[in-house]
This record gives sequence, structure tokens and C-alpha cells, in this order.
Amino acid sequence: MASMRDIKRRRSSIQSTQQITKAMKLVSTVKLQRARAGAERSKSYFNCMYDTMKSILARVGAVEHKYLKPGETGKKAVILITSNRGLAGGYNNNVAKLITRHETWKKEELLIYAIGNKGRDILARSGYEIKEELPEIMEAPAYADAMFLTDRLLKSFEEGEISEIYLAFTAFKNTVSHIPTLIKLLPVERGEQGEDEAENAGADVPMNFEPGDEEALDLIVPKYVASLIYGGLVEALASENGARMQAMDNATNNAAELIDDLELLYNRARQGSITQELTEIIAGANAIQ
Repeated sequence: MASMRDIKRRRSSIQSTQQITKAMKLVSTVKLQRARAGAERSKSYFNCMYDTMKSILARVGAVEHKYLKPGETGKKAVILITSNRGLAGGYNNNVAKLITRHETWKKEELLIYAIGNKGRDILARSGYEIKEELPEIMEAPAYADAMFLTDRLLKSFEEGEISEIYLAFTAFKNTVSHIPTLIKLLPVERGEQGEDEAENAGADVPMNFEPGDEEALDLIVPKYVASLIYGGLVEALASENGARMQAMDNATNNAAELIDDLELLYNRARQGSITQELTEIIAGANAIQ
């Protein structure tokens, strides 16, 4: 059995750790409230933009456009959104697994645009090529950041450096539920509408553009891509803080259980020490008599 001094030292150490995890939980809770409000405000626009784009492309007919067909290089650009800091449970690993465990992707065909240090580190250790590192974006995501990244990616797509663009992030469902998500941004796939949706939207009516198909898509697609990237950023930020709050809450509860166990162990050791001292006193008294 460990000595009373060792038990007391370990208990003191765990109590200090528990105070840190409590503080981190409170900080994450405050950040989560702010991030969740931003995610909820943008979610409707995020979903509407995605559905609208699918609806438009389902009705444009045989339109040939640079954003509607893959390039010839076979290279895939993947925007990976993770956190800059750890202590968030399996948050970062779960979204990285969307890439490392993808059934058909190969390392040599992927170019990773890492938003967040943790995802960059995970994939770099696994041998993936990190094309760009943008950790500063996760500190305070803004639509301007999404537009900046969109311009870079679309330029590479138009020049034929990449053939497809994907977004890997963690969708925020609620405080305790965060869903790793992988979506394809480019080339934009033509959507299919259900019967009810088609009737309501008039899907049989061809989509006409003014001034022209290509000019309209040149304006619409960049906004579509930037909107999805921004939506992924704000949802990932909310998910990160929710995951960290959960992780710190679990750590605090585990520390409390360890402290209780050590308290019991300390009392047993103390009781054993007292019993031993009494036994020695009684034995000494008997020897004197």
C-alpha cells in the first residue's frame, strides 16, 4: 500500500488538475454559447444555398460550364477544418478519419488545405501532402476568410491544378451531438428533386439565365462555395467548443471520482497506522509489566 504522504501528494495533484478542467469547462461553455448562436444563424442560409444550387442545376439542362465538370489531373483538394488546440476528446480525430479511412481515396491524389493545427498534424504524420496551412482562420471565422480561400481554390481549379474540391468539417447538431461531415463542393453535381418538391418548384420548367448561362454560373458558384465553406467554419467552431466542454466535464467528474477513491485509501492507511501505533503501545506496556 502507498504511504500516506504519497496518497496525499497524489490527491493534491488531482485536485489542482480538477480546478483547471473546471475552469476550461466554464470557458468552453461561454464560447459555445456565442459559437452556437452564430452556427444557428447561418445554418438556414447554409442549407438553403446548398438546396437552391442543387435545384438550379437540376433544371439548367445541358449546360457546359467549367464548374460542372471535373479536371483531368485527378488531384482532389480537401479543406480540413479542425481545431488549433487539443483537449476536445475525439473531435479532431473523428473528422480526420473521414480522409484517412475513405474507401477510394489515395494519399498521392490528395492536397490538404488544413484549417486548424490539429488536423494538419494528424494528416502530416500519416504522410498526406499539406498544400496550405491556415490555422489563424479558426480563431475568429469570418465570411471574408471563406471568400479568400474560395478564390484560391477556384483559381487552382480553373488552371487545372485540381480536379475536385471537398470540405471536411464537423456539423453542429446540438451541444452533445457533433457529426463529422464530408461534402463535395466542385465540380457541382446536378441534383435530383423528389416529386413533391418538383411540383412545388416547377422543375419541368427549364431554367433561363440573364444575361447568360456561363456568366450567371460564374457569379453563383463562387458564392455557393464560399457560403458552404463559411457554414462549415462556424459549425466546426461550435462543435469544437461543445466537444471541449464535454471533455472537460468528463475530466472533472473523473477527477472527483479519483479524489473520492484516494480519500478512502488515505483514511484506510491512516487507520492502519493508528492501529499499528496502538498495537505497539499495548505490546510495550505488556512487556514492562
